[in-house]
Amino acid sequence: MMSKLFEPFKMGSLQLKNRTVMAPLTRRRAENPELAADEMTALYYRQRSSAGLIVSEGSQISPEAYGYTFSPGCYSPAQIEGWKKVTKAVHENYGKIFIQLWHVGRLSHPLLQPDGQLPLAPSAIKPDGQVLTHEGQKEYVTPRAMTTEEIYKTIRDFGKAAKNAMEAGFDGVEIHGAHGYLVDIFILDGTNKREDEFGGSIENRARFLFLILDEILKYLKPSQIGLRLSPKSVRPDAVDSTPEKTFGYIIEKLNDYNLAYLHLSEMMSPETRLNPDFKSIIPFYRKIYKGTLISCGGHSHESANRMLENNEADLIAFGKPFISNPDLAERLQVGAPLAEPDKTTFYHGGAVGYVDYPFRDK
Repeated sequence: MMSKLFEPFKMGSLQLKNRTVMAPLTRRRAENPELAADEMTALYYRQRSSAGLIVSEGSQISPEAYGYTFSPGCYSPAQIEGWKKVTKAVHENYGKIFIQLWHVGRLSHPLLQPDGQLPLAPSAIKPDGQVLTHEGQKEYVTPRAMTTEEIYKTIRDFGKAAKNAMEAGFDGVEIHGAHGYLVDIFILDGTNKREDEFGGSIENRARFLFLILDEILKYLKPSQIGLRLSPKSVRPDAVDSTPEKTFGYIIEKLNDYNLAYLHLSEMMSPETRLNPDFKSIIPFYRKIYKGTLISCGGHSHESANRMLENNEADLIAFGKPFISNPDLAERLQVGAPLAEPDKTTFYHGGAVGYVDYPFRDK
């Protein structure tokens, strides 16, 4: 009997050839002044277009959204033209691709911001750790709490970036609402201490996310919009005191939107996921969410198929394995060994560790 992972799947109006999803993977290869995807980016995604669905690396919606050196944006004409090369390459190889729209929020630095300004956040709370700038590693700084005007400008920026993405030929967009970036830290009560209509209650803290959805819906159909969340916190400095209540409220409300999918991320290793004592968050939220659900984080073929067979998810996203196995879906289907990625080439570095991993038949 064929593994469910390789069955076709109807996601809204899109017919996916299988249930594997290439997870968004930051690679920082837009090493040009325009911060635009290029021919090498197009080759990278074309190579991986046997996935049922590709979700691109995070693409900043504005200059203020930038926090990772040489990540490609989606706010300028040059960036739209760059992404056109990518979508053309994927579609020529019969693939489907959504772009992940991204605002890093406080996880940036004045050296990466327009005019050296402070990064933006719901509240002026400094994150732990360091960030890579063009002058090397720097400690994160205390961000600036956004004004109401800046919040609404950022909401409009998400809408414009979504419109740009469709002009560039994407099949849809994914809002990055996870991993301690801007949307996520509005949701979490540990990072949002506002006392206006965007802070306090769960409804207020979720308002930013739902206004972004409403703005994007001015330009796209619901079936062209996905959302990524990480209800199980992945950063110790970005937590919520009642995550099941907070994300339960949000995910219940998402049922009214009839989106393309909800993408839930759990940061873990395959060893953790196969540990019999491990308790995934996915089944809890599966009971709440009525639409297409993607599970991401540390999946092997075994764990992926088990989750699909148990009807706990509809699609399974793979991250690092897609870096070193451009033909991952075919390898999993025939049980071929997987190549291990070179972690030293995850970020920057041109073609090496990016488009030079061989296919199985090579």
